[in-house]
Amino acid sequence: MTVGLLGGSFNPAHGGHRSISLFAREALDLDEIWWLVSPGNPLKPRAGMAPLAARAASAQKAARKAPIRVTAIERDLRTRFTVDTLRKLRLRYPRIRFIWLMGGDNLAQFHQWKAWRAIARTNAIAVIARPGYNRDAFGSPAMAWLRRFVRPASQRKSWTKWRLPALVHLRFRPDPRSATLLRQKAPLWHRSYAFAMPRDGVTGRRIPQE
Repeated sequence: MTVGLLGGSFNPAHGGHRSISLFAREALDLDEIWWLVSPGNPLKPRAGMAPLAARAASAQKAARKAPIRVTAIERDLRTRFTVDTLRKLRLRYPRIRFIWLMGGDNLAQFHQWKAWRAIARTNAIAVIARPGYNRDAFGSPAMAWLRRFVRPASQRKSWTKWRLPALVHLRFRPDPRSATLLRQKAPLWHRSYAFAMPRDGVTGRRIPQE
């Protein structure tokens, strides 16, 4: 089984997340996508972060009727950093092949992630272009190291056979939607999910309000 992992705050989730996920699934020939709703992104301020259950509920709404599983499994794994999450996922699901999905905005700051080289050495990475971030992404310190490991887009569907580190760039049509803009328009969006306790799409457990 092949799974694309898209991590994020999903504060809130929106159609842009869905669009890039379905695009990546087809481009990489994946069985499904998992949205890892982070309990707390170490690189983002806690101020303005909606409760985990509300963010997961908004993600389930955005992912409805799509081959996307919404999970807060990092809460169960007790991990805050991607490198630790990926290590524990590989141990828990040894029969699943994971590929890490990230937007160009994340690639621009990838060098700030804990043990980012270890992430690249143990997981294939697919970077999905985002409008306005190409220059920062391609000029980033992480990309300076990763550049030698870039695979042609024509090889994207054979990613399970790649020798790691390996990275592929996927071109996606510009999508202006963002969680930041949605919060600016509706800063109290999460109140509509005030009593939500969604069921985790991977573990099957209820995600409590926190």
